[in-house]
Amino acid sequence: MFRLMLPPSPTVARDIYTVARLNREAKTLLESSFPPIWIEGEISNLSRPASGHIYFSLKDAQAQVRCAFFRQHQRRMGGTLKDGLHVLLRARVSLYEGRGDYQIIVEYLEEAGEGALRRAFDALKERLAREGLFDVALKQALPRLPRRIGVITSPSGAVLHDIVTTLRRRFPAIAVLVYPVPVQGEGAAEKIAAALRRAGERRDCDVLILARGGGSLEDLWPFNEEIVARAIHACPLPVVSGVGHETDFTIADMVADARAPTPTAAAEMLSPDRQEWLAQFARFENRLAALMRARLRSQSQHLDWLGSRLVHPRIRIEHLQLQIGALARRLNLAQLAQRYRARSQWQTVNARLQRHSPLPRLRALTLANRHSRVRLVAGMKHRLERARSRLQQEMQTLHALSPLATLERGYAIVQRPDTGMVVTNVAKVKPGDRVQARLARGYLDCLVEKTREN
Repeated sequence: MFRLMLPPSPTVARDIYTVARLNREAKTLLESSFPPIWIEGEISNLSRPASGHIYFSLKDAQAQVRCAFFRQHQRRMGGTLKDGLHVLLRARVSLYEGRGDYQIIVEYLEEAGEGALRRAFDALKERLAREGLFDVALKQALPRLPRRIGVITSPSGAVLHDIVTTLRRRFPAIAVLVYPVPVQGEGAAEKIAAALRRAGERRDCDVLILARGGGSLEDLWPFNEEIVARAIHACPLPVVSGVGHETDFTIADMVADARAPTPTAAAEMLSPDRQEWLAQFARFENRLAALMRARLRSQSQHLDWLGSRLVHPRIRIEHLQLQIGALARRLNLAQLAQRYRARSQWQTVNARLQRHSPLPRLRALTLANRHSRVRLVAGMKHRLERARSRLQQEMQTLHALSPLATLERGYAIVQRPDTGMVVTNVAKVKPGDRVQARLARGYLDCLVEKTREN
């Protein structure tokens, strides 16, 4: 049944919304009113269309809400989603304009509860163990007496007070340098790793304590992050992990060079007990005093023995003077004897050299050389004269037989100009051929007009 209503006054302007406008403004209002929020709940009605996006409902005991997990945000998701899985997600509140459905846009998703953290802990532990970050051979030795200890912890907690109090009680001479960092919450792991790198670069300390009080696995999670484990492994300074209570184990404990069950135990591990050192110094002092007394007694007895052997310096000098005089006389006699022996040896050697002197032989050889040279010169002159006479005779004979002498008598040598072959028969040429006639002096280039035989 419809109720009859009076129309509004015509003077009032109507602002009529379309459905699309209503949904659009509702979406803008929702997204501007809610910042990105964290929501925890159970997955149900999970669907995976071909687009690659994931749609599901997130519910608790009283209500449920539709969620959209788009493909571009799924890169950092670990594990597989399924119905009934309890998750923790970061999301934006929005509205799907096409249907007017209120929904949650998921930007990050992880499995909720300590079980998920424990699985992530075990997975990282296994991976780092395979890489060798837990090897005992890589761990550095702790200094026996550090001059300065660096403490990486929260400056506002009781942990720092306990460490400083323990060090003052056990060994006040050790200086403490604090690297303040948050030890819980988002971003704590990055800041802890940055403090480790800064301490390694500065080298202001001999050893580092990474400390935090006890808590749940979630509270201690920054010390189970991979970035902290790799920063501890890369730190050039020895690192002692004192995180949580004795029953708490973290990845940082396994990578560190030493693990202490508590922060206070870490301070005790790195600081010697002052009372023990004082007692040890007292024992050393007593031993040193006893050794000094025994040494003094021994040296006193030795001094008495040396005093009994001591001779007056004047007597000692006179005795040495007598020894020097005797040695000087022996030295003079030895020098004279050595001089006589050297002169006798020289005379013997000189006589032997005279007997074997090459001078007489050299004179005889020089004279023989002169005679041989005179004979050689005379023989060479005679030989040259004979050779010259024979050469002239041969030259005369050769000239008489030479064709050049024939040319001097008016004859000529006819040759082919192209081959240089001597023409001795008219059959070798024909009219029109060119020949060359060699005279005694010069050449004639001739053209054969006619040939005839004798």
